[in-house]
Amino acid sequence: MKIICVGRNYAAHVAEMGDDAPSEPLLFGKFENTLIGPGDPVVLPRESAHVDAEAELCVEIGRGGRRIDGDDALDFVRGYRCANDISARDLQDRDDQWTRAKGYDTFCPLGDVLVPVSELGDGSGLRVVQRLNGEVLQDGSTDDLIFGVRRLVAHASTVFTLEPGDLILTGTPPGVGYARDPKIALQDGDVVEVEI
Repeated sequence: MKIICVGRNYAAHVAEMGDDAPSEPLLFGKFENTLIGPGDPVVLPRESAHVDAEAELCVEIGRGGRRIDGDDALDFVRGYRCANDISARDLQDRDDQWTRAKGYDTFCPLGDVLVPVSELGDGSGLRVVQRLNGEVLQDGSTDDLIFGVRRLVAHASTVFTLEPGDLILTGTPPGVGYARDPKIALQDGDVVEVEI
């Protein structure tokens, strides 16, 4: 199983981080060691001074395929889940690539509820919220995605053969702790909720 993630995919998040919008989906991967379920603890690594939570819409692949046409992409999607792309932001900046910063054990909490495509269609118009200790930190809409679900499935399938159970994390909306002044990093005992 693959965990395929998309960086810089919400226009407002790109702006808050001071980045340029990509001309095509920016893909990176996480490994299975990052996966945990709802309520499982995220382990903050001692190598990082700033860990962020990132609320994300997750696409779960239901049927395998390669070089999928965007018009047919939803035929390959089983449904959607809530996900959290935990990131060690200081390490992400220092390394100038994202494998270590996003690859620690427990860095991909995944919701246990799968909502079918028949209910959510192409995933547009969905509110994506992250709460930290009950306070709203992120509050965005999938209407702000630079590349929507159809494009992401099609694009990823040009790189990887998609298999049933593969996950595509579609990016995170604005409001992350690292972009705030002052910055807000996760601390031991914090409770993070992701709602879509």
